[in-house]
Amino acid sequence: MVDYDALNELIATLLAGPLALQVTLDAPLGARTTYGVGGTARALVALDTPDDVMALVEALHGTGVSTIPVGRGSNLLVADSGFAGVAVVMRGAFSDIVIDGTTVIAGGAAKLPVVARAAVNAGLSGFTWAVGVPGSIGGAIRMNAGGHGAEMADAVASADIVELENVDLQNAGERTWSVDELDFGYRRSALRSSQLVLRTTLELEPGDVSEGKAEMIEIVQWRRNNQPGGQNAGSVFANPPGESAGRLIDTAGLKGFRIGSAEVSPKHANFIQADPGGSADDVLALMKEIMRRVHDMCGVQLHAETHVVGFEEGTWQPQ
Repeated sequence: MVDYDALNELIATLLAGPLALQVTLDAPLGARTTYGVGGTARALVALDTPDDVMALVEALHGTGVSTIPVGRGSNLLVADSGFAGVAVVMRGAFSDIVIDGTTVIAGGAAKLPVVARAAVNAGLSGFTWAVGVPGSIGGAIRMNAGGHGAEMADAVASADIVELENVDLQNAGERTWSVDELDFGYRRSALRSSQLVLRTTLELEPGDVSEGKAEMIEIVQWRRNNQPGGQNAGSVFANPPGESAGRLIDTAGLKGFRIGSAEVSPKHANFIQADPGGSADDVLALMKEIMRRVHDMCGVQLHAETHVVGFEEGTWQPQ
């Protein structure tokens, strides 16, 4: 249940404070996602520096208002009704990439393909897979993003995290989480949506620049050949153990299946395409129908990789 009085009071505090010029009210949020559909955030706050982060933490203190970090929006579905809370975007110094030997320190807002190319150009290997993932470092840490037989857990040494909600101001501020604390699993980590990844430290291996560039070209070409373009958020469902979610969806006869403005991609069954000007609610309805039919026909319960925001509780799981 949204406490709109608390939300409006927080907005007044933000507009009167040091972040006033970095606050946008009723900001398009769905438009920031790769689906390109969905509603607005009641407030969007852009953070450029660690001081900005702490100013937001102090403003949020005691309000109970929900927050959601937003990176490249490549794994996010925002309800048509929007998000009655504060969306947080990082920019400025949080996009920086620093390389020292085999260590790469990348800001939470750094784009994965940019980090991958920087690492290869520095003669490092172990992160080329990320050139084809249209996300940010922060989002990739949160979901342990991966591809082509590798994942974030293979390279991450630590991450600097800030808790945004329900913070004891005496102990507020960034804290470095070890890879053990991050507790990576298949397309998951220990991070909650209220925790902001400021930067991460990757430990890579020495590599050959020419080989790395050739590998990245192959990865980009493979994705173009095997995955659809257009408005989608990549793989919708995690692969069950020993199985392919795309194969199961195809087996259920759902390639090309449509609900309203959302369609299961005819090219890859684990992708959902959203029509331009379409509905996020249609995308969610299609996700639920896919889960229901795959369970009924194949006996497998699919689990979504996509993070959904703004939908009413109880609307997510299929009936």
